Order: sequence, then structure tokens, then C-alpha cells
Amino acid sequence: MVEKKTATEEKNLSRRDFLRNTGILAGGAVLGTGLLAGCSDSAAKAEAPPPVEQTWDYEADVVIIGLGGAGASAAIEAHDAGAKVLVIEKQAEKTHYPNTRMSGGVWHNPDPMGDRGARVEYIKAMMSGENIPWKNEGEQEHVSAEMAEMFADGIMDVENFLMTQAPDLDPAGMAPGGEASFPMFPKFKEAKYGKTINTRYKDFQNADDNVPAYEQPKEQKSAGEAFYWALVEEGIKGKRPEIQILFSTPAKRLIQGENGEIRGVIATQGDKEIKVKAKRAVVLSSGGYEYNLPMRRAFLEGPGVTGWGFYGSPDNTGDGIEMAILVGAGLVKVAKAASRIESAFPHGKNWDEKGLKMGSNTSVTSSKNSVIVDNFGKRYTDEHIITDSTRPYRYQFYKEAVHYDLLTMNYPRIPSWIIFDETRRTSSPVVGTSGSTVGYGFLPWSKDNLDAIQRGWILKADTLEELAAKIKADPENRELIDTQTLIDNVKKFNEYCAVGVDKDFGRTPATMGPVEKPPFYAMKLYPGGPNTKGGIDANAKREALDWNAKPIPRLYTAGEISSVFKFTYQAGGNLTECIVCGRVAGKNAAGQTPWS
Repeated sequence: MVEKKTATEEKNLSRRDFLRNTGILAGGAVLGTGLLAGCSDSAAKAEAPPPVEQTWDYEADVVIIGLGGAGASAAIEAHDAGAKVLVIEKQAEKTHYPNTRMSGGVWHNPDPMGDRGARVEYIKAMMSGENIPWKNEGEQEHVSAEMAEMFADGIMDVENFLMTQAPDLDPAGMAPGGEASFPMFPKFKEAKYGKTINTRYKDFQNADDNVPAYEQPKEQKSAGEAFYWALVEEGIKGKRPEIQILFSTPAKRLIQGENGEIRGVIATQGDKEIKVKAKRAVVLSSGGYEYNLPMRRAFLEGPGVTGWGFYGSPDNTGDGIEMAILVGAGLVKVAKAASRIESAFPHGKNWDEKGLKMGSNTSVTSSKNSVIVDNFGKRYTDEHIITDSTRPYRYQFYKEAVHYDLLTMNYPRIPSWIIFDETRRTSSPVVGTSGSTVGYGFLPWSKDNLDAIQRGWILKADTLEELAAKIKADPENRELIDTQTLIDNVKKFNEYCAVGVDKDFGRTPATMGPVEKPPFYAMKLYPGGPNTKGGIDANAKREALDWNAKPIPRLYTAGEISSVFKFTYQAGGNLTECIVCGRVAGKNAAGQTPWS
């Protein structure tokens, strides 16, 4: 006689089978930071939910994991809905630099005169693409219709929400920043979606460029600093000090009840393990997996470990994705990323041994006196696409960088090489220095670029022939460079600069300038950008979903860990969804009936 299993046992078996079949429980492999350290301990946790704890170190109605833009918005909304809110944050308070803070501070603000129905269709195209006639299939058709409706309404209150937290933000900063939108998408004209906004305080123009952005006074902050300051420093610490924040407290796993509902979080403070009770719900907003080696290997296209570089927070290690998987959450389009090509360099924490590099926002990619070539020394693109805000698909350029040569079984554009001359080297830093990893001290960089040359991050040579030899000596080139190909491509580009027409790729003339003044330089570029976008499946209520698209009770999510933009990404979308989806998650989490 076959013994009948309970519903809970069936669910645990189903989850265990999924984890084993996808390799998460295989042979001692490690997915993420300590997920399967030694395999057996974590495997046991995955196979059965921990018992509901009887004693708790902390207690709140809503517990939020991660204090970036999404977590802050969720905390504010849950608090204003009458919930007691506690935030668990991995980073220390003194060095709390989430991706939100390190970002460009741009968000979407469609024209209120645009048609709402058209706005829904345009947003659905970005999220899923299912309403685009030439697309093969939708990216997340099971949730996109309701999510587009939710987003189309929520986005229209982002400006008011920000200004409510920080009334001294510069109203002029709310003026249109650029027309970064997709004219080929349905209802583009009627939606009037094209505005992007740059966050800033009123005295931002007097900011001292020699002072790091995070040390500037509030009234002079702009970009991601201003966006972060408005939400965290003013919205939470200033206006809602009763919201408790536990810094230096990494969350480790979720606590499930017998019916699979989420009842709390286990985290660590120093060497101590703590238990945090969530009487109503938990909101996961802990960021993506940019610095998680096994997840990168599993999810990113091409050589996911050595061949990518991200320029956001190094503490984005996929912790929330791990925790969600272990309670049965499904994943969707995990390989998606907001990425172009960027410089990236070896950086501490034994990353060299693992192959990981830290990226940097790289302004040189479409500047004058520079040209991009592949490992053979051949141009392959209009370089201006990579940074041109009028062509929003620049955040899909990583698709070009991970091009696979079927005949040679090679990735010829990983890395790519930016070739530039002395005119470009002396004009300005070739990486962004105000934000990103350089602006927050994760990577050093001098304005004249000389320190990077001394470190070997930039190769220097008196001639192109000598430069080609140095590129060839670099192990990542794999001896693919052809000296004459490099010389011929630079020569042809210089000829195009002279006549003002790029006959091969149509590069914008204003960005063209010859690469002709020695010495010459080469710097490696990799697919990468600010963040990943794929992760936990979620619906319009921001409930985390299992593999059958059923909500996991009392678990919500927002931010890049569960980004709504699964088909394509429009600049500013990350911060926009932090507020829109964070607020929805916080409100719905607060609306749950306390379980005890």
C-alpha cells in the first residue's frame, strides 16, 4: 500500500525535485553565497521549511529585506498604511551604497496628457513584448497585462511621491530630460511616454566636483545621490524615524509555516544568528546577482564569469534569489540585464582567482578620438549606439558583445577593445568618476587616466603596431589580434572622420574624431552595466510566485530582483519601478492580516 503524503510533504518533495533537477542540489555545487556550503545542511533546509520559531529577536508587521529604492518605497508605503516596519540591510550604515545611490538618478515621467490606454500598451511592450506583431512570443504573458495596468497608473504618481518626501527637490529637475523611448512600439505617439527625469536638489549646480557625491551637502546632491537621499534620509530617517533599520544584518533565509506561508527571516548580526518575526509579510528587495559567481555562470550569456563586468554595488550577490528559491519561488528571464559594454578590472576579495571583475561606467565608448574593435582588431558597430540616449536600445547592446562565431566557436567581442589616442587620454577621465564604482571609492581613478595606465588597466604604446603586440600578449585576447587588421581599421576610421561620414556603420558625425596622435591606448570592454533584471517571478500585486504562478503566501518583492522589464529596458526604468513596485509591495504586505 502506498502511503498518502500530506500537502506540505508533496510541496517539499516538489521543491526538492526542482532544486535537484536544476543542479542546485547537485554534488556539493554552490549556488550563491553559502546556499549549498557542503551541500547537506542547505539541502536539508531546502527540503523542509524550518519550524515556525517560538522565540524572536525582533518583531514587526512588515519586514523588508534590502534598503535600496525599492525597499525604501515599500517601507514608506507600509508604514503609511499603519504597519510597524522593520528593514534588514546587509551593508553597514556608514558605507550604505545600494545601486539606487550609485545610479544616474533618472526615472520616467510620462506626459499626463498622454492616453492611458496607449500608455498601458507601450508599457506592456517594454515588459513583455507580447503585443508587438514582429516578436516571436511574450516574455511574461501570465502577468504582464495586469502589471502594465498597475504600472501605467503608478508611474503617474512618482513625481508627487518623491516631492512629498523631499519638498526641496529642484522642481526644474522634473522637466523633461530626454526622449529615450521606443517609437516602434504600439501606441508610442498616443502614450507620450518619452520623458525621463534627472533627480536633483536646488543647489546642485554649486556642487564641488572634487568632493565625492556621497559627501556633498544635501542641497547640492543630484543623480542617484539625490534620489536615494529623498527616499532614505528624508522619507524614512527624517519623516518616519519609527521605521527600524538593522544595518550590517545580512538576511540568510526565510521562515515558512506549515502551509508554506512566510512568517519571518533568519539573519546574522556579527557572529550571532537572529530571528525576525514578520506578522503580516516579508518584502524581498535585496537586488540582483551581479557579483554572484555561480549565478552568473548559470544565467548570463556567453562566458558569464570572466566575460562580464557590472558597475553597481558589489554586495548584490543574489541573496534574495537564493532565499526565494528555497521556499519554492519560480524564476523568470533570469539572464536579462540592463547592460551595454563597459570597462572592468580585477578587484580585491580574491576575485582574480574567481575570474570576477568590477565594472565601471565607461564614458569613452562613443567619444571623439576613439574607436572600438573586436579581438581581431576589426570594427563591428556604430560606437555611438552604446551611449546615445536618443536610441534607447543601447541597454541591449550587450547582445552585440556576446556575439558567438559559430565557425570558430569563439566569442570574438569578449573582450572588445577601445582604442584611443593622446588627445582623448588628456581630455578627461575615460570612466565615470562622479557615480558608479569609481565615484564611491570601489575603484581608484585619476582625472588624467595615468594611474590606470600604471596599473596595466590601460595599455600604452608609441605605435599601433606596438599596441597590437601588447594586446596580443594579454591572455584574454587569446592571440587573436591581427596587427594589419587593427592598423587598417583605425586608418579607415580616420578617413571617415576627415570627410565626416562613417560609411561602414553610420556613426553620428559629432562623436567622430581621428585616432592619430601618439601614444596610443587600448582598454578592454565587456558586456555589463548597472544591474541584472531577471529573477523572482511576481505578479501585479508584487506577490512572489511559485513555478505554477501561484502566490507564495505573505511574500512580496520589488526592484531589480524581480524587475518588470523582461523584454527591454528604457533608461530610468530601474528607479521608476523601485518606487512604483516598491509602493505596491509595501501597501499589499501591510494589508495582510497578522498571523498571530
